[in-house]
Amino acid sequence: MFAPIRIAASASLDIASALGRLPGGGKKGRKRVKKAFNGVYARCEDAGLIERMPAFDVDYGDDYPELRQLEASYADIRSECENLLRFRSQITDMSALGGQYTERGIHTIQWKAFMLKSGTFIPENCALAPKTAAALQPLTTIYNAFFSILEPHQYVSPHWGYYKGFVRYHLGVVIPENNANQKCWLRVNVDRADNARRDKKLIENGPKHYWENGRGVMFDDTNLHDAANDSDEVRVVLWLDVARKLPRGLDLYNRALLKAVYYEPSVRRFRENAVVRLPDAASG
Repeated sequence: MFAPIRIAASASLDIASALGRLPGGGKKGRKRVKKAFNGVYARCEDAGLIERMPAFDVDYGDDYPELRQLEASYADIRSECENLLRFRSQITDMSALGGQYTERGIHTIQWKAFMLKSGTFIPENCALAPKTAAALQPLTTIYNAFFSILEPHQYVSPHWGYYKGFVRYHLGVVIPENNANQKCWLRVNVDRADNARRDKKLIENGPKHYWENGRGVMFDDTNLHDAANDSDEVRVVLWLDVARKLPRGLDLYNRALLKAVYYEPSVRRFRENAVVRLPDAASG
């Protein structure tokens, strides 16, 4: 019964220390804060207070029933996405959105994001995909939502995600040939020892998931992962960052932290950069 108290006390010291060194600390300061916040969840996993996720979770319906509701709108989501793809040269490059999250070469690839929500919905973009936005609107657990558009023969190199209070969800929207040839894949290495070594070559030890149209998958993106579209056609998934299901105390901590983050000026600028202005024909 004292485990949560010990974890909270230890984590609070880490967070206070990190925040105390943040002013003027630049990238290193931000990394210390990120590590401290994520350490809360890592300690809870180690103590068995929250479940450690497998590489891929396709049986998430009991914990995240809202995602099954979303999948019922797949036909509308795909139709609106296909319409947007006619104008994809004008959709925002991932390089204009990702910042430090996917730094060091990942953004040299042909990868775009049509952002629908980042903390709050982006009205201009939602107007171009109204049925998709309407399907997302009731889902209060979702903080980021966008169409992730990966051009043919592109590889997203191995990297670690940013925040363990999220779980990542992908809905296959436009998957070439429904992956009959297994050319579009996601790979995740959840081995704790491999991740602790921070060696990106160890991605080779992870299993692969092959997206399918209309089907979802969840994973913890703070584990080492990579992805590829080895096909001759564009690949699109609907990418969601979903608040992780947590015990009440941790859930309150997580929601409070996320609320603070999404009111930062940098996030508001991010939303402004994500606005896409397409010709009137795009709405048809």
